Amino acid sequence: MPTHYQGDPQIKLALDTFIKFTRASSALESYLFHDGILEGLTPSQFGVLETLYHLGPLCQGEISHKLLKSTGNITLVLDNLEKRGLIERQRSREDRRMVTIVLTEAGRELIERVFPRQAALIAEAFSPLSSEEQRTLGELCKKLGLALQQKNSPHLTHIHSTP
Repeated sequence: MPTHYQGDPQIKLALDTFIKFTRASSALESYLFHDGILEGLTPSQFGVLETLYHLGPLCQGEISHKLLKSTGNITLVLDNLEKRGLIERQRSREDRRMVTIVLTEAGRELIERVFPRQAALIAEAFSPLSSEEQRTLGELCKKLGLALQQKNSPHLTHIHSTP
C-alpha cells in the first residue's frame, strides 16, 4: 500500500519506497526465521555463530560491528549463547581486559548443521530476482547505507561499508 501523503512529490516517492523496502525486509525476515528453522537460535544468536564460524574468534566489539548491533545487545546475546555452551569467552593473558569469543565444539556442530539450510533458504528467497537484479539490489542497498553513514548521524554510527 503506498503512502497517502499528498505533499512534495520527492517526499511522497521516498515514503513509498520506504514502505516497500520495509515490507520486503519484514517479509524476508519472517520467511528466513520461521519457527524451528534455526533450532532455537534467535536471528542475532545465529548471526554471532555464523560470524565466528566464518571469521574465527573475535572480540565482542568486532562482533557487534560486523552484525550492526550495539555492544549492550551483543552482551546479552553472548550471555545466552554461553549459557547454552555454544561459545566461550577467553581472556587474554597479556591484557586481561581483552576477551575473545570462540565457538565451542557444540557451537561449531550447530552452525555447521544450520548454516547450509539457512543459506539455501536465502537463495530461495531471492530466486524471484534474476542474478542481475540481485546485484543491482545489493549495489543500491550499499549505496544507501554508505550515504546514511556519511551523514554521520549519531543513530547510524554503527553502520559500516563492508558488504
